[in-house]
Amino acid sequence: MTRAADVLPTFPAAISLDKDLLVRCIEECITCAQACTGCADADLSEKMVDELRKCIRVCLDCADVCEATARVLTRQTSYDANVTRAVVQACNQVCKSCGDECERHAAMHEHCRICAEECRRCEQVCRELLALIG
Repeated sequence: MTRAADVLPTFPAAISLDKDLLVRCIEECITCAQACTGCADADLSEKMVDELRKCIRVCLDCADVCEATARVLTRQTSYDANVTRAVVQACNQVCKSCGDECERHAAMHEHCRICAEECRRCEQVCRELLALIG
């Protein structure tokens, strides 16, 4: 678990987004980044690594975008809805792409199944947050 739920309430300025949903999104982004990094690393250990090249790439892209999204969402001072919307949209899209790719390998590789599930959770919470941002 992250400390987002502890840190966000300490902000002296008002936070314009639903705090519980914001915390969920930050935490899902961090968890998804870890799952994607682990999946990419596990893919590199597989004998069929050449067949997992796209999976490795999209997992690493997803991890990077999720980490960046968590950082942007944590920074609420001088909140800019346009920036937040763009970052969360990118996260939503890359989680969908990564989830789709990992699902292709999920029956054969447990790490891909776990990663696909986490990508779907992160994708969902990003969609929920986007609905509030507009």
